[in-house]
Amino acid sequence: MSSYLETARRVIETEANGLAALSAALNEPFDRAVDTILSARGRVVVSGMGKSGHIGRKIAATLASTGTPSQFVHPAEASHGDLGMVAEGDVVIVISNSGETPEIADIVAHTRRFGIPLIGIASRDGSTLIRQCDVALLLPAAAEACGNGIVPTTSTTMTLALGDALAIALMEHRRFTPEHFRTFHPGGKLGALLSRVGDLMHGDMPLVAAEAPMTEALLTISQKGFGVTGVTGPDGRLIGIITDGDLRRHMDGLLDRRAADVMTPDPRTIGPDQLAEAALAEMQSRKITCLFAVEDGLPTGILHIHDCLRAGMV
Repeated sequence: MSSYLETARRVIETEANGLAALSAALNEPFDRAVDTILSARGRVVVSGMGKSGHIGRKIAATLASTGTPSQFVHPAEASHGDLGMVAEGDVVIVISNSGETPEIADIVAHTRRFGIPLIGIASRDGSTLIRQCDVALLLPAAAEACGNGIVPTTSTTMTLALGDALAIALMEHRRFTPEHFRTFHPGGKLGALLSRVGDLMHGDMPLVAAEAPMTEALLTISQKGFGVTGVTGPDGRLIGIITDGDLRRHMDGLLDRRAADVMTPDPRTIGPDQLAEAALAEMQSRKITCLFAVEDGLPTGILHIHDCLRAGMV
């Protein structure tokens, strides 16, 4: 094994041990931190300096994307006007490994002055931050992965995991669903996978009546460009679909037939509120290219597999 691999595995093992110690050390203050955030009327404001600030930005982003309004405020900027972003009704999370970082003094003092709940995350019991905060989340003693204790590694990993634990606890309490998640993640593949059929489907559908001649059905297939047409009954409900396969099977005397004579009855459909991912899975498993979206038997749109591809779902 190379010395590089040995180092990598030692670092990962050291940080894993820190996470195990953090899990074992969690107790009642964690519950109080969650309850404090849940009772807030405003936002969760996260602050920290240096590496703690980088971790704080990620924690704020995770909270915001999982249903807890949150923002990051740089402690140095807070001292030069950004304290105005921290108001009554908010909850402040301040991160400082030592608990003595000079730059956090003003934001901590601001919370004390205006009675804003303060959650402190630090490694040193008895530090200024831990003494001043309303809820203290103390990181357990754990070796930094650098071996000499000067590079924030294990401590930042534990802090990040603690922030994730807070976010997920809040998310589960609020019964945050994939549909809620998509509201905050409309872009990229994640947003595409959480899109609903109604977001991607076409409202201008290829449809013909059951009694329509096949000349009309062929014209509709050609004009709409989906390679299929739906067939509706007298009440407007979708009762069948005509595909290329149906056309080939009825080539003999095709133009003398009605749509109802050629269609495949009871086609596969999907609801417009279902996830587009489910529609894609259905099309792939059945080797078809289109699905009609139906509500109470009435067609509301059509989804082509190319729509899923354009949305970045594959």
